[in-house]
Amino acid sequence: MRFEGKTAVITGGSSGIGRGTVDLFLREGATVVMGDIDDAEGTAMMSTMGDDFHFQKCDVTQEADIKALMDYAAEKTGGIDIVFNNAGAGGPRDPIDEISGDDWDFAMALLLKSVAMGIRYAAPHLKKRGGGAIVNTASICAFQAGYGPIAYSTAKAGVLHLTKVAAAELAQYKIRVNAICPGFIQTNIFAATLGANKEEALEINSILGQAAASVQPVARPGVANDIAEAAAYLASDAAGFVTGTHLLVDGGMLVGTQASWDPEIPGMLDAIVPEHLH
Repeated sequence: MRFEGKTAVITGGSSGIGRGTVDLFLREGATVVMGDIDDAEGTAMMSTMGDDFHFQKCDVTQEADIKALMDYAAEKTGGIDIVFNNAGAGGPRDPIDEISGDDWDFAMALLLKSVAMGIRYAAPHLKKRGGGAIVNTASICAFQAGYGPIAYSTAKAGVLHLTKVAAAELAQYKIRVNAICPGFIQTNIFAATLGANKEEALEINSILGQAAASVQPVARPGVANDIAEAAAYLASDAAGFVTGTHLLVDGGMLVGTQASWDPEIPGMLDAIVPEHLH
């Protein structure tokens, strides 16, 4: 019961990583206020999740919605202790030489500005509590090319720097700010990025799950609970000395090339230098 007596605001909690975090935080004793654009699912969850769960419809691309969510959470529960700025999607897939300015602006609003405004409108309520914890969802896409679309990757890199600067500014109020960088997590975000329907999404998830063993040292796909546990750690008192940093939860995907961990793959020198010169 790490969060007994505490209120946690979680955005994008109707599915995937957000839903896993809602479930875990409730089990750990938190009162959870979820903000999500999916009004139907949020309303349905209200009838099944118990008295410690509350829902407010929130489009995180709209600043007024974010402010309303934070104000609602504080008014409904008496204050805010934890915020998980998690809502997002893959966004536009166009390369830099094709993407429109409008699509770029949408990606930044959804993935970066939403986090900034989540911090902005949560901070006054956290101050009133004498401090608290903010956790932001970034991505391994923030570190190098090849893991996601350019707008998504750029926005997630922005989330990392925003996390660091915000942690510095809010430290005087005993507010910690950290980020999580998920790797391959088996949720519908990949299928949604491809515009897949529900049936296609199941097939895509199955294919990606089978492929996980060949792209990272930990030979399984990540699941929502892997990120939820990371969020719980960073939001808890156990991480009381941790701020302004990020936690990679990627199955080791960024440790190095496949040759560094897969004994079946020749290293760079082995691949280049003829065998008789070894």
